[in-house]
Amino acid sequence: MSSANVVPVTDDPSARPPLDRDRLSDAGPGLAVEVVDVAASTNATVAARAREGAAEGLVVVAEHQTAGRGRLDRSWETPPRAALTFSVLLRPSVGPEQWPWLPLLTGYAVGTALRDAGFDAGVKWPNDVLIGDLKVAGILVERVDTPTGPAAVLGVGLNVSTTVEELPVPTATSLAVAAGEAPDRTTLLLALLRRLREEYDAWLGGSGDLRASYTRACVTVGRDVRVDLPGGGTLTGLATGLDAGGRLTVRPHPGTATGPDAPEAAVGAGDVVHVRVTEK
Repeated sequence: MSSANVVPVTDDPSARPPLDRDRLSDAGPGLAVEVVDVAASTNATVAARAREGAAEGLVVVAEHQTAGRGRLDRSWETPPRAALTFSVLLRPSVGPEQWPWLPLLTGYAVGTALRDAGFDAGVKWPNDVLIGDLKVAGILVERVDTPTGPAAVLGVGLNVSTTVEELPVPTATSLAVAAGEAPDRTTLLLALLRRLREEYDAWLGGSGDLRASYTRACVTVGRDVRVDLPGGGTLTGLATGLDAGGRLTVRPHPGTATGPDAPEAAVGAGDVVHVRVTEK
């Protein structure tokens, strides 16, 4: 990163520059970016706009998000101007069987944009973005029923200049903590949105192989995992890949409760509480 595209690492909100709204007004074809100073949840904001008839490509980004929502309705807050917290409205013209790919597509696009920016980022199935073994970005995709048909709200929370003291859990990191310096948030947001739009258009048009691309970028595949199942119990084994529906395939370890001859299990996002690498 050049010095023109980095900002000092600080926990003083007044020293963190705001997003450049003029530059974001020209985010690219099919995108309309709105910046708000404070929002409880950008996903909730965009969902409401979708129900009011907002067009595909609406992006709402908050300088300070006070009640962001993650998986399992977990709530979290980001320090002012320390993160990129934004939501994108899409209206995909695909069958319902293809919708589970949207969280994976979003995670893949974010991870790819970060790698393009020089960060060693990977995707943990289904849609967390990691640097090393630490989470730098989380994603929540929600389906919203609207008068003109279903819409998808893609929410992204990416820690940019967050300090170690500001991180919510020890398993989290930020771009500044990982690299020693924080990239300019406006430049990074533009790159993220353009990459997301490119991957989304390719997926809709059938011109890319998202399954193969995601598998290559996924740090979960090829590693031992333990899957905590929502009904209780666990599945331990080797993550071998993704099936045609985007589900993670796991080959159980011999001697586990599933039995030594158990076939591969396909784990869907709706059935998984958490996937973590097992201790060796």
